Amino acid sequence: MLTVGVVSLWNIGRTPVAVWAGGEGKRPGGHGGTLVVVGGGGIPAPVASHFVGLAGGKSARIMVLPQASSRRDRGVSSVKMFKALGAQAQVVSLEDSRRAKGQIEAATAIWFPGGSQAALHEALDKAGLVEVIQQRHAAGLVIGGTSAGAAVMSSVMIPRSPESPGLVAGNTPAIPGLGLVPELIIDQHFVRRKRMNRLVGVVIDHPGLIGVGIGESTAIIVRGRRFRVMGKNSVVVIDSRGAKSGGADRGERQSVRGLQLHVFRDGQEFRFPKKR
Repeated sequence: MLTVGVVSLWNIGRTPVAVWAGGEGKRPGGHGGTLVVVGGGGIPAPVASHFVGLAGGKSARIMVLPQASSRRDRGVSSVKMFKALGAQAQVVSLEDSRRAKGQIEAATAIWFPGGSQAALHEALDKAGLVEVIQQRHAAGLVIGGTSAGAAVMSSVMIPRSPESPGLVAGNTPAIPGLGLVPELIIDQHFVRRKRMNRLVGVVIDHPGLIGVGIGESTAIIVRGRRFRVMGKNSVVVIDSRGAKSGGADRGERQSVRGLQLHVFRDGQEFRFPKKR
């Protein structure tokens, strides 16, 4: 039996997230650069502007890595969006991995558009850029992404929906992500595509991690071990800290007690502990 605990709303006001930035993208306490994580759909203008501000405003050098997509014009729309906001932006090709590494080293921010998170991670890994991106982020590089580009930021990511919707151990596929925010498992297009089951399932399979389902046209701005919501839709948090799993072998029905569900809207904040 799945037991869902307290539903809490932490209303901390409607202050725009942009007040966090102060032109500085580094996360407090030395925990790496700010992450701008969008749940897919359209990217709200305030979110795009906030990302550019974190990246340095008119001095920003944004590298777009569109390898999640197979489209011939992949990344072009992201470049146009950032240039319209006054930033320098360009698509990074991985055909020359040495050149790509140099572009990432010179960037003030990286952006991952949507597509397939598995394809994106595979391309970055093949080019030898996963560790480069992790190191740059740890040093304070601002990183953003939408849809697949959001999901890839977790240590554990969901590459696709399970074949059946049941809460069964091992039913929701999970593969390694970039690990930029190791405490969270990020899912995107969450409400529109009805992804509650798959996120609950993967959180039960990975006790101690926190599932975050982000609605479309909505972002979480991650700094240190907290995030704030920015956008017009909801963010759902499935918190397994303190929950007790009934234990299940692969293929058996899952059970858990004390799993907490939180629902957040624009301007609200969630804090999470460091992964043990």
